[in-house]
Amino acid sequence: MQETNTQIATASLRELLAQNPLFVFALESEAKGEFDEVDALFAGIGKVNAGYHLTKRIVNNKPSIIVNLGSAGSNSFHRGEVVCCTRFIQRDMDVTPLGFAKYETPLANIPVVLEYGITAGHLPQGICGTGDNFEVGHTTDEYNVIDMEAWPLAWIAQQENIPFLCLKYISDGADGAAAEDWSEAVHLAAEALKKVIDELRENC
Repeated sequence: MQETNTQIATASLRELLAQNPLFVFALESEAKGEFDEVDALFAGIGKVNAGYHLTKRIVNNKPSIIVNLGSAGSNSFHRGEVVCCTRFIQRDMDVTPLGFAKYETPLANIPVVLEYGITAGHLPQGICGTGDNFEVGHTTDEYNVIDMEAWPLAWIAQQENIPFLCLKYISDGADGAAAEDWSEAVHLAAEALKKVIDELRENC
């Protein structure tokens, strides 16, 4: 059984962020000049890009912590809010016609809900649903944060026993206006996420 970040991380979050952190974004626009001084990986959009580029990066340089930062949709949290995710679902994994549970990866020892990540005390916690589509009609309450990269990042971090922190800036409501709202709000993500990281560096 894989250990949680709480069990494997003997150093505080502040210490982990001061050592050799790797900050992972999907897009450069989500960092927007606020993270120029850190080791940043811009993995691209989607689960395949995220998994491939993270694996390639950590092969020869294992970071002290993987920090996934980016924008996400939600109809539960307020736009502009930063949410910490420690539970992850592959929302586009559906093999129910063959008798498997919804979101279950068939014939694999992977839980339907992947639980892995460090909680950031004062931040609200969310369940992140990751999939290779831009969701514009979110209705389920099985997950309340919607993105396209976090699940494989969390899973790889767990397999490699690397502490993981996932912070999502809520840019849209995952509804009919999501595309327009995301385009307008994504450039605000970097400043909000940097503010939270600076607070964690000082107070954790």
